[in-house]
Amino acid sequence: MEERIRTRQEMEEKDTWRLEDIFECDQAWEEAFQEVARKSDGMKALKGTLGKGAKAMGAALEARDILLEEFERLHAYAHMRLDQDTANGFYQGMDQRVKGLQSKVMADTAFLIPEILAVPEGTMAAWVEEESLATYRQHLEEILEEKPHVLDEARESLLAQAAEVLQGSGQTFGMLNNADLKFPPITGEDGQPTPVTHSRFLPLLQSGNREVRKAAYASVCGVYGQFRNTFASLLGNTVKKHVFTARIRNFRSAREAALSANHIPETVYDNLVATIRRNLPLLHRYLRLRKQMLGLDTLHMYDLHVPLVGDVEMEIPYGEAKGILLDALAPLGRDYNRILAQGLSDRWVDVYENRGKRSGAYSSGAYGTPPYILMNYEGNLNSLFTLAHEAGHSMHSWYSRRSQPYVYGDYSIFVAEVASTCNESLLNRHLLSKTQDQRTKLHLLNHVLEGFRNTVFRQTLFAEFEHAIHKKVEEGEGLTAELLSSLYLDLNRDYYGPEVELDDSIAVEWSRIPHFHYNHYVYQYATGYSAAAALSRQILGEGRPAVIRYLDFLAAGRSLKPIDALRKAGVDMETPEAVEAACRVFEETLLEMEALAGVRREG
Repeated sequence: MEERIRTRQEMEEKDTWRLEDIFECDQAWEEAFQEVARKSDGMKALKGTLGKGAKAMGAALEARDILLEEFERLHAYAHMRLDQDTANGFYQGMDQRVKGLQSKVMADTAFLIPEILAVPEGTMAAWVEEESLATYRQHLEEILEEKPHVLDEARESLLAQAAEVLQGSGQTFGMLNNADLKFPPITGEDGQPTPVTHSRFLPLLQSGNREVRKAAYASVCGVYGQFRNTFASLLGNTVKKHVFTARIRNFRSAREAALSANHIPETVYDNLVATIRRNLPLLHRYLRLRKQMLGLDTLHMYDLHVPLVGDVEMEIPYGEAKGILLDALAPLGRDYNRILAQGLSDRWVDVYENRGKRSGAYSSGAYGTPPYILMNYEGNLNSLFTLAHEAGHSMHSWYSRRSQPYVYGDYSIFVAEVASTCNESLLNRHLLSKTQDQRTKLHLLNHVLEGFRNTVFRQTLFAEFEHAIHKKVEEGEGLTAELLSSLYLDLNRDYYGPEVELDDSIAVEWSRIPHFHYNHYVYQYATGYSAAAALSRQILGEGRPAVIRYLDFLAAGRSLKPIDALRKAGVDMETPEAVEAACRVFEETLLEMEALAGVRREG
């Protein structure tokens, strides 16, 4: 019999997130929705007042922050209710309504930045020294830096009103990908029909049965191939949106615009790609080891995820995973551990897959709410590392929101993956230190290498692809399914080299990557991994001084620019050194695995 996926109503309460901590019921959300709409209307009364003095500007910024804080609670509740069951029509409507309200809020507050920029520089320099603007000093300085890219009030308002329409292709991709796309079942290891879903795809690729891996790969890639023209149209429109908004704001490129939002020099992006390109022989060497250990004459894409030591027991129930994680993160101190332990027991986490639930995992919430975690926990090592990863995000949010006022209570996307990956690194070290069994250690080393392959090498491949397709649109070319597939296939040839026999279906893999709709996001996985590798080594090597620097980094939020926050923590991302150091960690791990496996290195 085909295994049945439970409905949302069949999930145990203890395994679901407690969104009642945001709004006790949907009616409370509705009442808050009306109040936010009223407050958004009220912002219009402040139009024309920001130039009257520091007190007037401070009052307007405070009113904006109150409005945005309340709106973000609405948005968090709506999107998480929808994500727990994407086929639920009521929550689809709620999510659409809040997106409409977002456009209104953006339009009703669009006058603020132009009015701030209209204040003469000398006057503003005097105002920011007054107590009424003390909280906003850093915020105002960053606004002034963006002056060449800020439009006049009328065009800012028009862009704000168009935001919902401009987001349409990404939203449609999400709905098609998560709610409507269905994959054919395959014959499982037991010879019985086995469902294929987003969350089960990776476990199926980790099967020791090669025919199961091959069938799962064909099931998923075949469906995406059938819809490749639709996905190309959606991605093409997303990229056009990025290019359009960059041009209208006087940026040279979409990439410059995306990185400018976080004050990141484009050299950081180029350094990453160049450094990883130089180190591709390390990836090829690892793939050669993988082929040798699996005893395969030919390595295919569906062979890249299967554990190299397949008979090691690594089943990890969720309750056990929580305990392992807390032990692994003990180097971060009792305060960090106490807060995380409380959150895990207070239903921060929506644990298991149910029918219609959004695939993957994430950390979410808003200022003043718990930092919730969505999981599709599968009871294996990968799920344990995913829990560690998302807990890193959530603890970063917890420290930032507790330590900073609303205006600085979030953290830059550029550093978003640092805390999550640092948690993974500490978990790696913990697990390796707890075993003397050679096969278990090989299994864990394989996991470390796979994490690096996926987080650094693969995400840099994605970054190259993303930059290339934006350049194509900027040069006036259209993004057809054929062009996208050709670009993607060529990059895969470069990255995976002669060790992997590329199946034709890899050419359409771009169609199932949601991050390509996020605008130059993926490179930050690789830079974040590199920074995290350095920070975790400092934490384990230096102890308390490094922990204090690290927790200060978590608490900084947006009160510092991300490059400066990392530099203060002990990592300088404006040089290639951090990425090179991460590649050395990969090489050291590879050497250890080669030695334990008794495989002679070629060349």
